[in-house]
Amino acid sequence: MRARIAALMVAAAGITAATIAPASAAVTSAETGAAACAAVVDRPCVWQEKDGGGVVGVAQFSAADPGQLTMVQVEVRTQKAWGSPWITTASATTITTGFVKAVTPRVSTHDLKMICATGGPALDATQRVTACTGPF
Repeated sequence: MRARIAALMVAAAGITAATIAPASAAVTSAETGAAACAAVVDRPCVWQEKDGGGVVGVAQFSAADPGQLTMVQVEVRTQKAWGSPWITTASATTITTGFVKAVTPRVSTHDLKMICATGGPALDATQRVTACTGPF
């Protein structure tokens, strides 16, 4: 019985991985930034950069079809205490055709921070993909 349950769990994990992997987005570090995102197409690429005493969130999205109206939204989210909700502290959105990049205003805080980006076709919300960095 345990073997059957384990086999079922492995099969479910495989199906989930096959479904999620193509839609997963790229998360990179400030050191590699845009250079690591050059080959990423149809998925948002997100990272943070130090800016004076704070950080800015940066995201870019490259559409496979250069004529496609594309959007990217990047947010800096903060968390006051472990387990409390993440609150959007700064946000930026850009809409244009083909390649899109957005940068948030600087955020200076000692709270936990996370950068999230959503990108995809501007006219079809069902095709947009979201990616977030790990908390830092």
